[in-house]
Amino acid sequence: MENLIGRIHELGELKESLESKRSEFVILYGRRRVGKTFLVRKFFNDQYTFHFVGAHGKKTKHQLKYFQEALQRYSNNNIPTLKNWHEAFLQLEHYLETCKEQRKVLFFDEMPWIDAQKSDFVEELEYFWASWVQNRDDIVFIACGSATTWMKEKLEDNQGGLHNRITRRIYLRPFYLSECRSYLKANGFDWDEYMIMQSYMIFGGVPYYLSLLKNNLSLVENVDSLIFRIGGNLSDEFNELYNALFKKADRYIKIVKFLATKREGFTKTEIANSTGFSGGGLTKMLDNLERCDFIISYVQFGNKTKQTIYRLCDFFTLFYLRYANNNSKDEHYWQHHFQDRSVSSWEGFSFEELCLRHLPHIKHGLGISGIATEASSWRYLPQQKNKTERGAQVDLVISRADKIIHLCEMKFSSTYYAISKDYAERLTQRRLQFMEANRLSRGAVITFITPYGLQQGINTSLVHSSLTSSHLFAEILE
Repeated sequence: MENLIGRIHELGELKESLESKRSEFVILYGRRRVGKTFLVRKFFNDQYTFHFVGAHGKKTKHQLKYFQEALQRYSNNNIPTLKNWHEAFLQLEHYLETCKEQRKVLFFDEMPWIDAQKSDFVEELEYFWASWVQNRDDIVFIACGSATTWMKEKLEDNQGGLHNRITRRIYLRPFYLSECRSYLKANGFDWDEYMIMQSYMIFGGVPYYLSLLKNNLSLVENVDSLIFRIGGNLSDEFNELYNALFKKADRYIKIVKFLATKREGFTKTEIANSTGFSGGGLTKMLDNLERCDFIISYVQFGNKTKQTIYRLCDFFTLFYLRYANNNSKDEHYWQHHFQDRSVSSWEGFSFEELCLRHLPHIKHGLGISGIATEASSWRYLPQQKNKTERGAQVDLVISRADKIIHLCEMKFSSTYYAISKDYAERLTQRRLQFMEANRLSRGAVITFITPYGLQQGINTSLVHSSLTSSHLFAEILE
């Protein structure tokens, strides 16, 4: 098995749960393919008192049959046919009573899949915990699942027998750039930071996707082999991803495809008008997508109405819908088109998303990690009466508690970025518009984030601070 990269905080939580003097209920959740099962397997070295994996799309009778088989393997005893989850947990209790381990580790993987339609699984889990586990101090129960909404509603926010029983919550995020670099280096890749950033724009730091890359192929060749080749490992990943996570996945896909049409995002009203979904149903679907790291919600700076904007932020989804969704017949599509001008434009937008995903690194690079901040975006639309005034937009605004506001410009370039005279004038005008619109007399400064930094010249004097890829690749503790 591959070595574990990063995950220092998460490993610490698992270690503490194992060394605890009480019974522990640990929930481990995060985006599909992010490495949740791998983390548990590496930490416990596949040594569990009991391990059960839910089966996708199977009915309760099948889940119970698989549970019975797993219990027989671990107990080395014949287990009678299980008619319901009450009998299943009762048999699990009998087995655990005979175990001699000082700490008994129970690992339930893909837990949302276990809870089939009309199943009493959650209710019986509640009873198992309340009637048996809470009277002991030797159980470590690991509940793992990708459907983070189910994990939150059924476990974390449980108002029944599991209310306030969760002892640890571990959210596993995709890799940052520094972790991608460590992973690729450990697996024989010699890609530089620029190429790793390009790969991030497609695969988004998802460990499973990185594990499919081949070090004897270029990034372009890997993309064609995995995504565009018929039968490629990721050629049908888009549909599998959403169908594995959501019931009625077509509804979620409809929302995601609409969000992909404008990188700035849409309000809930705009989403409702386009998709036909509304009310509590739409709210729940948006919450589900956000908890699974596919979209992000935010409020624009200075917006008194606090109207929420929803933006698609999953790199693989963005790439797939932009290039792969309608180009499945060309197995060498990326080799044929990666130098197109439209791809350069897409890389520019994707680099902005990459920077937003690395906000802790940006704060660290600015030396403001210890200062309370609020990140948002800002958009200015001129009044219809004023036809000569231009609109303005800043995709990342970092407002600091010490009254300094960073207006961040994020530019992807293969060399030092040069600020032209025209661009310098637009930056100056944009800063003035921002200050006037928000009634500020001072405090707004311009910050640049580029791979290689700025080309020094007369126009760089208006820049307050400049960050490069070295800051985005920094290894930091959040």
